[in-house]
Amino acid sequence: MNAGASQPVIRATLEDVARTAGVSLATVDRVVNRREGVRAKTVARVEAAVAKLGYRADVAAARLARGQTFRFAFVLPTGSNSFMTNLTEQVQRTADWLAGQRGFIDILRVDVFDPDVLAAALENLSPAYHGVAVIALDHPRVRAAIDELTARGVAVVTLVSDAPSSRRLHYVGIDNPAAGRTAATLMGRFLTGRKGTVAVIAGSLSLRDHTERQFGFHQILSSEYQSLVALPVIEGRDDSERTRELTAALLARQPDLRGIYCCGAGNRGIADALEASGRAREVVWIAHELTQYTRRFLVRGTLDAIINQDPGHEARSAARVLLAHCSGEPISPDQERIRIDIFLRDNLP
Repeated sequence: MNAGASQPVIRATLEDVARTAGVSLATVDRVVNRREGVRAKTVARVEAAVAKLGYRADVAAARLARGQTFRFAFVLPTGSNSFMTNLTEQVQRTADWLAGQRGFIDILRVDVFDPDVLAAALENLSPAYHGVAVIALDHPRVRAAIDELTARGVAVVTLVSDAPSSRRLHYVGIDNPAAGRTAATLMGRFLTGRKGTVAVIAGSLSLRDHTERQFGFHQILSSEYQSLVALPVIEGRDDSERTRELTAALLARQPDLRGIYCCGAGNRGIADALEASGRAREVVWIAHELTQYTRRFLVRGTLDAIINQDPGHEARSAARVLLAHCSGEPISPDQERIRIDIFLRDNLP
């Protein structure tokens, strides 16, 4: 081996800890797993050996030795929403990693816009699942279904859209009011010196993420950019054709329209309507999520800015949180915080 070559890192084992502490392997196992029956002085010796050697338990190996596995359901939307398609692909990739940790993911496709359908899907989940990640509606029946799962000992993580008053374990997603405020600040600065109206297009105000984004947007626009007036929210149900029709009607009846903020999906419909109207370079348009379509619209100048959340980070975070809960391990809050990205044409990855 070359003198400058790095030495391989050798991970300390329970046997190493037992040898250093001068106790049996069974005693070390009891101390590490916080079981009773070991004298305080012996516990102190073992803990000192653990600290000296930097021992860390191999949780996956321990699960394998016990024959322990966990199964999780990821409840994702039906439809052709590009961001949700990306999220589904990332969940599938995460499933490959999780299998090596003795955890397994099933993807269930549900109409999350319908509270009865979503609640029924949660109510009828197989008892084989140890945890669930769900795109949640903040609706009484959905909250009740989440609470029932929690009461049965099933860990529930809300993903992208939250139901905060439920008994869910954790929310994995961006700070949506902050995302809406960010969009309003961008809109106000892009439209400096111009007066007129701004449209807000949501998928559904039943989805808390869309509601919180439009709330944050209105909060900043009304307080800091009084020359711009936000129109009543339009709901396109994240459907491109429905959103195209609504946007075309809006452009036809609103000659003073200066901007569009889409806090949901359906962006292909907005692009079609803007370009057909001939006002694509006149109306400032801000949307959410970097997809193959929004990237294209941003590059050609139809779209002005994208507020983004990383679906890969969200998929991995949801899986990590569920696995850590079932294994009795802590999570790192900083690692699981989902950041808000802002993309312009000049900084596309």
